[in-house]
Amino acid sequence: MATVSTLDEPPAVLADASAAQPKKGFRKHWHLYAAISPFYLLFLAFGLIPVGFSFYVSLHRWDGLGSMEWAGLSQYQYLLGDGDFWQSVGNTILIWALATFPMIFLAMVTAVMLNSAVRFKNVYRFAYFLPSVTSVVAVAIIFGSVFSTNFGLVNALLRAVGLDQVAWLNTPWGIKVAIAALMTWQWVGYNALIFLAGLQTIPGELYEAARMDGAGPVQTFFRITLPMMRPTLLFVMVVSTVTGLQSFSEAQVLLQNASNESTFSGGPGHGGRTMVLYFFQQTFDNNDFGYGAAVAWGIFLVVILFSIINWRLVQRRGED
Repeated sequence: MATVSTLDEPPAVLADASAAQPKKGFRKHWHLYAAISPFYLLFLAFGLIPVGFSFYVSLHRWDGLGSMEWAGLSQYQYLLGDGDFWQSVGNTILIWALATFPMIFLAMVTAVMLNSAVRFKNVYRFAYFLPSVTSVVAVAIIFGSVFSTNFGLVNALLRAVGLDQVAWLNTPWGIKVAIAALMTWQWVGYNALIFLAGLQTIPGELYEAARMDGAGPVQTFFRITLPMMRPTLLFVMVVSTVTGLQSFSEAQVLLQNASNESTFSGGPGHGGRTMVLYFFQQTFDNNDFGYGAAVAWGIFLVVILFSIINWRLVQRRGED
């Protein structure tokens, strides 16, 4: 039998056959790409381009107005030996540690209490979540009064029990404790609701089986609740690390009248000068945008390093 070749068909037939074939790749899904393109265009304009420009600026000496002067990696070399920067790193890590670990403990306890509550659950959730949506400036002003040396509530309680008052906002350690207390109060409710969402995903059959086997509340918590909550705990740890190491408004507003120096000095002895405060000091007080950009990249590396450490620690405990 003779075979009919498609080469012998008229050109119109071949054109119709090619048109009937489904389009592939971008031509087929171009309308979907067009629908999501605004996000990527905004991310490019306000995300990637500023990040790239900040690295470019960090390689120059620039006051923000005049011409840029090439500096190469000298800004980063100076950053490695800058004692003020490393002091701000140490302040930030101490404040983060003083705030994060008590905050996570209190948030977990609060979540367990909310999960076992029978009445007024929504009222409790609203009350605990309210601090996280309150203006940081307003909260810092209130905590400035609470930790005031002569008229603060904390010192009033200390005097009531026969202890000496503490100049919280005038000593480096007192400043760190005040900032950490502010951050803890602000974020306990937010993280408690995240933990509560994680608790509600744990099957109730596991607790019933544990009770039937004679397990107490403590054993149930460490053998069932904590292992099942590990992904939620990892999320809270990473987010708390990223936000805590970038703290700025808390120290800036709380200590703005505690020292006669710069607004970004961090109070007496620079005890509350965090990494971001130091970045603002170099950039806007000293008008050194090039070195400020280098400081920003140093902050980025510190945040990434601590996020990876927290992630690895939680993951390793999960494997154990």
